[in-house]
Amino acid sequence: MSINIELNSAPSSLSLYWRVLTARKKGKIDSSQGLLGEARLNKVQCDPVRLANYRRTCGFSDDGYIPTSYPFVLGMPLQLSLLASDAFPFRVLGIVHVSNQITQYRPITADELLDFHCTLSGPREANRGWEFDLHTQVTVQGTVVWESVCTMLRRDRTSQRKPRKRAEKATEFTPETISQWPVPADTGRRYAGVSGDRNPIHLYAFTAKLFGFPRAIAHGMWTKARCLAELQAITAGAPLDGRFSISAEFKRPLLLPAKARFERAGNEFRVTTGGGRRVHLTGTLEAV
Repeated sequence: MSINIELNSAPSSLSLYWRVLTARKKGKIDSSQGLLGEARLNKVQCDPVRLANYRRTCGFSDDGYIPTSYPFVLGMPLQLSLLASDAFPFRVLGIVHVSNQITQYRPITADELLDFHCTLSGPREANRGWEFDLHTQVTVQGTVVWESVCTMLRRDRTSQRKPRKRAEKATEFTPETISQWPVPADTGRRYAGVSGDRNPIHLYAFTAKLFGFPRAIAHGMWTKARCLAELQAITAGAPLDGRFSISAEFKRPLLLPAKARFERAGNEFRVTTGGGRRVHLTGTLEAV
């Protein structure tokens, strides 16, 4: 039986994240479950101050519409509610965000009332463990305007390993444009302030070290949002007339501070360090 959560208003992100981090979990997998839970939150409207801070943190200009990555932030209370519930069998710490796909069917203005529906499904066996999907859908007056799929990996040493894919050589990606990104040490804290994602691995070096990282790491969704802002700057506005899909795979953590660079070749892009030798994110931008 799946869990159904109906939210009347968005809870405090700080208290909700505390519940996620401290929730007791059974740690048992039932691979036959499929849909684990769903959550709904209706009539969500953007806070102009928070939206402006998000734009500044991620590098977006104000074009009259909310950034395509911003509904992910607005839907985070639903996602965290599902991860904190009994529907999700594991603690969030240790879960790896492996990929994210966002599809925007039309630009969204800041004054629109948005209805959110989020589902948690899984698990399915994957290399090195089990994968779960958080699917978030946004509708306006019954019409779907935006959706995303966030895939998470729970590592499991006992799971059957699949053959590893051969890593692509750096020479196989020839960038047409390159932008240099200085990424300050406080990037994780600034993004946590506008997103509500206060996972300790993103905040300070000393909190990240508690979980095995030498320094704090950038949020994957900050990195993806920064890529989208760069693409919009290159195309002088919303890419593909505002109707598109942008996908990203998170390859390795981006340690803070960093001297990163954004590389684009056609509809493909990536974020690297070390002069292109270390790849942190790969992505595609496509029409729908």
